[in-house]
Amino acid sequence: MPSVSSRVLSAALVAAGRRRRFASAEAVRDGVARAARRPASHLPPRRLGRVAEVSRTFVGAWPVYDVCPLGAEPAAQVLYVHGGGYVHELVRPHWELVRTLVTRARARVVVPAYILAPRGTADRTVPVATDLLSGLIAGGGDGGTVLIGDSAGAGLALAAAQRLRDRDGEQPSRIVLISPWLDVTMSHPDQAALEAADPMLARAGLREAGRLYAGTLAPEDPRVSPLHGSFAGLAPMTVFTGTRDLLTTDSRELVRRAREDGAEVEFHEEAGLPHAYPLMPLPEGRAARERIVALVRAAAQL
Repeated sequence: MPSVSSRVLSAALVAAGRRRRFASAEAVRDGVARAARRPASHLPPRRLGRVAEVSRTFVGAWPVYDVCPLGAEPAAQVLYVHGGGYVHELVRPHWELVRTLVTRARARVVVPAYILAPRGTADRTVPVATDLLSGLIAGGGDGGTVLIGDSAGAGLALAAAQRLRDRDGEQPSRIVLISPWLDVTMSHPDQAALEAADPMLARAGLREAGRLYAGTLAPEDPRVSPLHGSFAGLAPMTVFTGTRDLLTTDSRELVRRAREDGAEVEFHEEAGLPHAYPLMPLPEGRAARERIVALVRAAAQL
């Protein structure tokens, strides 16, 4: 059974109208137009500077944040790719996860504020993310490198891992996918039933956001929808999802296809939990974050 806190939070998300952002194609286009007029900030919260050294560089047009433990040598490194349907910026829960990884896992966390759709499309975005991952692995020294993504960021992260494998066979120590969005076609037959219980997401808006991100590529192209790519030769994966998440079909399909391809997958599916619950202030979210911290620490000892 989900905790009382999770049930209360799901009700609050419904009451707050969180699904409105993805309720329709028009809602997504309106949100993109508003962001073009007044772009949202991707800056980290100031209080992160109390526990971490935060710097920013640019990789092409991408601002990339480098967050390291304050006064300590990092034991491992993480490339963290944020969610938001490819059309929304980094927000506080993303930075809270970064803070946890820095303070609890003593990790250096690299956080790209990638260009959002429709300016940032998969044909441009995946190669840059791949180069970031490759560079982090090459410069990692003795510590391991963990690739973490949530929601759309998990899709981009997985596409980058697949491209890196195809390019030169490199892989991070582990891939962690939080409520991953891996198929922008939104065509799984089970999603209609799941949508009714999801307090955050809706198919119509996600389909439009996926179309904007795909650009000139087909939605089924593995660069856009890495669920349609091969899982052979990928690093061990850990996947988190909840049953009140419209996208839990992507997680289940990933597990099935990855295991068929011989990949190692650790799968956590929590009953009654919403999309991206590991980022939320819930007992189940804290447990998921503890597991992620343990995985990053384990990578440091490889």
